Amino acid sequence: MDEKVKYNIEFPIQASPQLLYQYISTPSGLSEWFSDNVNSRGELFTFIWDGSEEKAKLLNKKSGERVKFRWLEDEEEGDSYYFEIRIQVDEITKDVSLMVTDYAEEDEVDESKMLWTNQISSLKQVLGSA
Repeated sequence: MDEKVKYNIEFPIQASPQLLYQYISTPSGLSEWFSDNVNSRGELFTFIWDGSEEKAKLLNKKSGERVKFRWLEDEEEGDSYYFEIRIQVDEITKDVSLMVTDYAEEDEVDESKMLWTNQISSLKQVLGSA
């Protein structure tokens, strides 16, 4: 299998970091914009899209700041890929951004970024900050 490449994307967003954190760290928040439904049992999250399931392990989280997941499929294959959603607040302007770090096959990076752009767009609609 090809090595995946790491990429980062920044999404400016008009919402309080506390509110955003609820949407990126809880099953109910994630199911509002990231997938059709999300269940969690401890650190194991199950994301459901159109009837198919993907499981991810919550690697770490810092309250009000970030969450980091690894798809179980990657973990089982011994890969250290992950995806992280981080809330960044500019100290001077207080502008809030979501920073997404993810991995994709080299020829799928643009497609993967487009998917994140669509997902974050859904989040902005839910937040009313589109």
